[in-house]
Amino acid sequence: MEISDRKKKILAAVVDEYIHTAEPVGSKVIAQNAGLGCSSATIRNELAELVNMGYLEQPHTSAGRVPTPMGYRMYVNELMEKQKFSIEETEDLNRRLNQKIQELDDTISDVSKLASQLTNYPALAFTAQQAPTIKRFDLIYVDANTFIIVVMLSGNSVKSKLVHLPISVDQNMVQRLSSLFNSGFTNITEDEITPNLINSTERAADDTMGLTSVISAFAIEVLKEANTPTTSVSGTNRLLNLPEYRDPDKAHNIINYLSGGDYMLPPSGTMQGDDEVRVLIGPENVAEELKDSSVVLASYDAGDNTRGLIGIVGPTRMDYSAVAAKLSFLAAGLSRRLGGGEAPPEGMHNKLIIKGDDPNEHR
Repeated sequence: MEISDRKKKILAAVVDEYIHTAEPVGSKVIAQNAGLGCSSATIRNELAELVNMGYLEQPHTSAGRVPTPMGYRMYVNELMEKQKFSIEETEDLNRRLNQKIQELDDTISDVSKLASQLTNYPALAFTAQQAPTIKRFDLIYVDANTFIIVVMLSGNSVKSKLVHLPISVDQNMVQRLSSLFNSGFTNITEDEITPNLINSTERAADDTMGLTSVISAFAIEVLKEANTPTTSVSGTNRLLNLPEYRDPDKAHNIINYLSGGDYMLPPSGTMQGDDEVRVLIGPENVAEELKDSSVVLASYDAGDNTRGLIGIVGPTRMDYSAVAAKLSFLAAGLSRRLGGGEAPPEGMHNKLIIKGDDPNEHR
């Protein structure tokens, strides 16, 4: 069923009021504050229809209405006013952000702390290399029973391993393997290091001692580690100040989840640019522990072929416009600080792409 403009205005008014009060919203409040020019009786009828359509719900018979996840989705996609900072607010936020960013030691925990401080909600931060590969192999001969494997990754980090052998190996074999690994194992992902590639390299080197397997196993281990997201969470105690989490069991479940580190990330490819903000509302979250909460996500360039992702966790009643604006501003600042990118055009932090599902899909 098509939702009329008047219903949209009433829905927006209910969401705005509920965000600020955390109390069910009645027709009288809407009539007084929304400036719709219609009676309380008309508003009551529209509220009842919005309940029937699935955008609002009524917790108790005599209570006002509160938004459903579908109502929040409609609000985020179509109705909310994007937060715009005044010149004074922009200068103040820039000053605070620049000061904090200058204090960063480039660790992921600092990013989550900064996001939590900026939004007053718990924050998750993730970084992961984008399809890491090995740029170069160096096999260094030490003696007849020892050599060192040194690999440089696509993000310019270097990993090494000292290998002790129960049998003797000559320096020419080590040099031959170094050449073969640089020609066959560089600029490919972990999944592309196949048994066929390992076997063909072993035959080409005339390797009867299993050195090829040792080196390729180390390469796979290094790439797997580089492909594992580094995570951090900050500010989980901020949830305890919110009425939605006064239930000890509810608060305990979500804090345990956030503190556990085994987060369910959104599908790959959903975060594509520094100026993109994605909102996941209630049941849209993959993790069962977040089904009654919302998550706002932003992506940034963390440098060295690495992407970062910041997630803000809070009640479905959170002020999406303010959180999205601050998160977008933070992501742009982190890209400049860590990724070495150019500053976005003036006002870029106000131009948000709010990604989410079509509200009609949740009816």
